[in-house]
Amino acid sequence: MASAMTSIVALKGVYEELKSRMDKTVEDFRANLLSVRTGRASVHMLDNVKVDYYGTETAIAQVAQVTTPEANLIVVQPWEQSLVQAIEKAIRTSGQGFNPMHDGKIIRVPIPPMTEERRREGIKQLAGVLEDHKTSIRNIRRDGNESVKKAAKEKLISADDEKRANDDIQQLTDSEIKRVEDLFKAKEKEVMTL
Repeated sequence: MASAMTSIVALKGVYEELKSRMDKTVEDFRANLLSVRTGRASVHMLDNVKVDYYGTETAIAQVAQVTTPEANLIVVQPWEQSLVQAIEKAIRTSGQGFNPMHDGKIIRVPIPPMTEERRREGIKQLAGVLEDHKTSIRNIRRDGNESVKKAAKEKLISADDEKRANDDIQQLTDSEIKRVEDLFKAKEKEVMTL
């Protein structure tokens, strides 16, 4: 989508900066979607689980190899054997409903089938994350509008240029919000499908 803002000297770079910031927000939302639980095992299900590693809260993927050898099983193999029990405890207390087991070297995390209630709860949480990201995109829009307003106040751009720039920013905002909503709908369909 070409922007009229790119042809206005005083606003050069503003549109690109806004687009870049909004793209980062969309990518952050996409990353959040990976950790949402569906009916299948995924190594990303443990992304938000932290383990105490010598006094520092560390992601499991940084202290162990995480794999999914089967559709309903996650296997965690710590780099250090001393972490096995700490990782098992972190997974058990993560609030995701996992019941890990270990043999002293490897932790197996069976993924139970999701109940209807758990699916709805997951979608509800995801809807909150969606709203946070939409708010972030709107805040970026506000920053862009303030830049345009400042340029107009300093007489660097005409009133027509200001209106065109604000329209461009609104179009960009609408398209980015639609992107996150589409990602949400696709994930919602995936989660709710048995």
